[in-house]
Amino acid sequence: MPFLPRAVYPLMIGSALLMFAGGVNGLILPLRGSQEGFSSFALGLLGTGWAMGYILGCLVMPRTVARVGHIRAFGAMTALAVVSVLASLLVIQSWAWVPLRGVAGFAFAGAAMIVESWLNERAESASRGRVFGLYTMVNLAATTLGQLSLTLGPTSTHLFFVLAAIFYALALLPSGLYASHQPNPLVGASLDLPTLWRNSPVAVVSVILVGVSNSAFGTLGAVYADRIDLDIATIAFFMSLAILAGAGAQIPIGYLSDRMDRRLVLVAIAGVAFLVDLFLIVVQPSSVPMALAASAVFGACIFSMYPVIVAHANDHAPENYFLRTSGGLLLLFGVGSIAGPLLAGVIMSAAGPSGLFITTALTHVTLIGYALWRIRQRAAPTQENKTDFVPVTSARYSTMETASLDPRAEEEEIEEQRVETPTEDENG
Repeated sequence: MPFLPRAVYPLMIGSALLMFAGGVNGLILPLRGSQEGFSSFALGLLGTGWAMGYILGCLVMPRTVARVGHIRAFGAMTALAVVSVLASLLVIQSWAWVPLRGVAGFAFAGAAMIVESWLNERAESASRGRVFGLYTMVNLAATTLGQLSLTLGPTSTHLFFVLAAIFYALALLPSGLYASHQPNPLVGASLDLPTLWRNSPVAVVSVILVGVSNSAFGTLGAVYADRIDLDIATIAFFMSLAILAGAGAQIPIGYLSDRMDRRLVLVAIAGVAFLVDLFLIVVQPSSVPMALAASAVFGACIFSMYPVIVAHANDHAPENYFLRTSGGLLLLFGVGSIAGPLLAGVIMSAAGPSGLFITTALTHVTLIGYALWRIRQRAAPTQENKTDFVPVTSARYSTMETASLDPRAEEEEIEEQRVETPTEDENG
């Protein structure tokens, strides 16, 4: 039996190209904006624009695909992504970059959902876990390589804008040339806040706070590094190492969270992140080894919180409620992601580069306090009632289709969540 169905590999290549382009575009914009003299507030708005566009894409795309078909919708999304990148090069002004970043977020979410829908349709029940694992690894590697590519040339030229546009366009080829028929309709996202709150108040509050923290760092981490005078190569490694460390830390953290109260694990992670916050606020390390070490520890903490929150919420969720729980948490993470870069930009404008980690420190200490209070109010679930921890890709790039690839999702539950709308045959 092959490791994976052959039809999966072209889709993996398309996803890798998409993520590579996203990695390049997501890092060049704050760096170039900082070099052009954009204020911290304006640079923070880039992250807010992205998050708003991304969440809108997650909400709108299922019905759009049902109406026009996967291939046409994917072509439209890649075209929008290319236009947003090249227009950002033509008009280097903050007032233009913010809405263009929103367009990029919308297009990126839509394209990612469509690729994931194809993957879900190609993957059989027996291989869905392997597909999900490989998909997560491919996305991580491609995003990291996209960020590291900024070490290959000057960021003051058009080079990386054009490179991102090229890879967005290339992402159309594997799925566009290989796909011969429409896969299943996309899975829709919905927010059932009362049920989420009843199941796990800690998950609801924590996922918003983590959205604030992670999006602030994802948008303005490069700006912080630039303004404490790190060189471009170090900045690229500063951001990429955080993502890699976050992925690697999920295995030991997941092992611990499966064997003890996940809320205690979450408190411990947030506590370490808070200590790193204080270090980066006070020291502002200009030493390359010190800066990279701090980034690795910080990334290991902040990027491993989301899967712990998802697992904890599902420990208390009703049977066959995984997708609704994950979708609701994703939308709440998006709310935090909209606020995070904006709040961090305001604080950085007043307090300088350390304002970024003042913001994240506030979120982490709030999370610690609330989780400790909830631990006193409610006992942890028994070991028999706990779901399995599964490492996941960054919530910043997750959609409802990502959740449907998760081996914890039930087939009948996925079918219930699909958005069915009559549509003409796109190949006819």
